[in-house]
Amino acid sequence: MEIPILYEDNHLLVVEKPVNIPVQEDNTRDKDLLTMLKEDIKIRYQKPGNVFLALVHRLDRPVGGVMVFAKTSKAASRLSDAIRREAFEKHYLAVVRGQPPQNHGTLEDHLLKDHHKNKVHVVSSKTKKAKKAVLDYEMIEENEELSLLSINLQTGRPHQIRVQLATIGCPIYGDQKYGHKVNKPGQQIALWSHVLTFEHPTKKDMTKSESLPPDVYPWHLWPNFCKRR
Repeated sequence: MEIPILYEDNHLLVVEKPVNIPVQEDNTRDKDLLTMLKEDIKIRYQKPGNVFLALVHRLDRPVGGVMVFAKTSKAASRLSDAIRREAFEKHYLAVVRGQPPQNHGTLEDHLLKDHHKNKVHVVSSKTKKAKKAVLDYEMIEENEELSLLSINLQTGRPHQIRVQLATIGCPIYGDQKYGHKVNKPGQQIALWSHVLTFEHPTKKDMTKSESLPPDVYPWHLWPNFCKRR
């Protein structure tokens, strides 16, 4: 599988993650993105031995779009620190069922992950081990059934966008886990990592990479926001 490279230098590799590919090895033993990229680097640069490539953030398996990997330990350390400080700007596009209560707003919840079921729940702020989750959303366009939202992720909790949008009555199109009552098996989740902006780990200037979702349903309902064929 050819993985589109959006940016690359000695320290960084920014790619467009394909949908339905795990970012690292999981219980399915399916080929994962990290392994694919290491193999690609080894071939392209004819590197002997093991290739260093570090995963510094994640995307859910069904989600596609921009991802950054670190090619050096220095970059991995500095990028991980930036993510901990919430200094990464992460913008997503999402197609949701229905319309949010307001055209734009901030969602703030406390989330608790059930690791056994791999599912996240909105809980009271007093719940032990619950983590605060914050995102900003803006409705770009809508039709009778669906809305296209722009999401600015302030915190990076597991399944955060999916569960927070479902909680306000707007599950993401195709999301079987948090929208099983309105989505059908086989529908592809319409959540896309659109833009990543962060400080370069060595150059110290701002690095911005962008990716558009594919020109397929439901993205093609808004052609200005999907990749041209």
